[in-house]
Formats: sequence, C-alpha cells, structure tokens
Amino acid sequence: MLYAYTLLQPDTAARVRAAFPILGSPAGLAAAEATVCAQLLQTVSRGDNLVLEDRLRDWSEDLRRR
Repeated sequence: MLYAYTLLQPDTAARVRAAFPILGSPAGLAAAEATVCAQLLQTVSRGDNLVLEDRLRDWSEDLRRR
C-alpha cells in the first residue's frame, strides 16, 4: 500500500522500492504488488483514489508484463 500511495511522487516511490526489495521479486509480485494494485483499482471503480487511476493502470500493465 505504501508504494501505491507514493506513485504520484516518483522519487518517493523509488525510495520505497529501494527500501523493500521484495517488491521487485517474484514473491513480492505474487504476494503483494498484484493484490494491492487490484484492490486499489477496485476503489477507483467506486470513485475513490481517482487521482491515482492512471498510475495504477500503468502499474497494472507493468505487473502483467512481468
């Protein structure tokens, strides 16, 4: 969640990724990143977190490619 809420601040998001290297690992992808991204995209469909929508969709595409 922390990473997701820093997506609008790329420098901070990069620092979060650096502090939690599991985020870039296969285990992190399966266990955390995909789950959080999906949960937040659901909130967008309900009208919440709209400011994050584009970044969340970009993140989702990145997760699919990995």
